[in-house]
Amino acid sequence: MKPTVIIPAVVATVAALCVAALGATVTDLGPWYQALAKPDWNPPDVVFPMGWTAIYALITVSGITAWRAAPTSAQAEWVIGLFALNGFLNITWSILFFRFQRPDWAFWEVTLLWLSILAIMIYVARFSRSAALLLVPYLGWVSFAGALNWAVVQLNAPFG
Repeated sequence: MKPTVIIPAVVATVAALCVAALGATVTDLGPWYQALAKPDWNPPDVVFPMGWTAIYALITVSGITAWRAAPTSAQAEWVIGLFALNGFLNITWSILFFRFQRPDWAFWEVTLLWLSILAIMIYVARFSRSAALLLVPYLGWVSFAGALNWAVVQLNAPFG
């Protein structure tokens, strides 16, 4: 296998695993979370790890696809940077919501996360439509998470 295939695959996979592991580490479904009022349409807790596993797999494949399709090294660096920013925002949401117990702050942050996904999709679509389309479920998942986050804020505010 060529290094141009192996390197993006290894880097993207390790990065996705790190983001997933950090997100899982800071997610605490303990007494504080269980005591929150949630909307009737809140899925069972078991749905989230299954959903995130599928989403992270799609993010990884999208990142590899976009990185390999980037026509220049500068564009490949932008792909890496945009995915890195997105991973940072993904972890930050979990920290704000679960560790700081601030769903209100997390809601505003999830807006940035959503915008970062859209930015990646728009950027990579210029040279890889498939990489952009692989992120559609992620955008939908974060849209749903944002709506759920807003409902939690409305049902439980004020925080802090």
